[in-house]
Amino acid sequence: MIVTPQVLKIRELDDPAFVHGFSTTALGSVGLSHAPDPVPVLASRRAFARALHTEGERLTTMGAVHGSTVARVDEHKDVVQGVDGLVTNERGVALFATFADCYPIVLWDPVKRSAGLAHAGWRGTAAGVAKTVVKAMQDEYGSAPQDIRAGIGPGICGLCYEVGGEVASQFDPRFVTLSEGDRFLLDLAAANQAQLEEAGATVHVIGICTKESDFLPSHRRSPDGTRFGAIVAIR
Repeated sequence: MIVTPQVLKIRELDDPAFVHGFSTTALGSVGLSHAPDPVPVLASRRAFARALHTEGERLTTMGAVHGSTVARVDEHKDVVQGVDGLVTNERGVALFATFADCYPIVLWDPVKRSAGLAHAGWRGTAAGVAKTVVKAMQDEYGSAPQDIRAGIGPGICGLCYEVGGEVASQFDPRFVTLSEGDRFLLDLAAANQAQLEEAGATVHVIGICTKESDFLPSHRRSPDGTRFGAIVAIR
């Protein structure tokens, strides 16, 4: 019998001062927007926080809009609307966002003790949200890019993410391969990794595809509104 873990982590980012994790279907859906009943979703969010030992910190939720705007968070807010990146250097602030094929990107600077979380779908990636979060950490907290450790969490892989020419044309050809007919395969993880490395950060990729993994929600596999989550916090 295979037991699905409740939370996935990127081991290279392990640090007693840094909390990060990605929830799985073992905790249920954490997405409110399309949920018929918010009660189990809120219970799943609480269970996710407990699994990361952040249950004493209320979640500051990113109101993602598939862009590249980043907000600084100095104290808890229920929702920060209209952004796809959050940064903080405050203990007691837990950054949170939901996903279903888009990529969560977690960032940690152990020198300046600053952290960030990004939501990177194709639009956000094309707009440079990953490097914008790196710049926000640099501008807000004095983080040197070479001190920032970034982790790219689960998302739809470059063998599964089929797009049309209007999307493919917005990306460097090195991230695009021809599929069937007028369709293309787009590697968002590689595109975000390149952005982060060009910004100066060290990058680690979890390498798990949402569409291929039944323990993670995938909009392409099953567009039922379920979502997994990412949490980032500083101890």
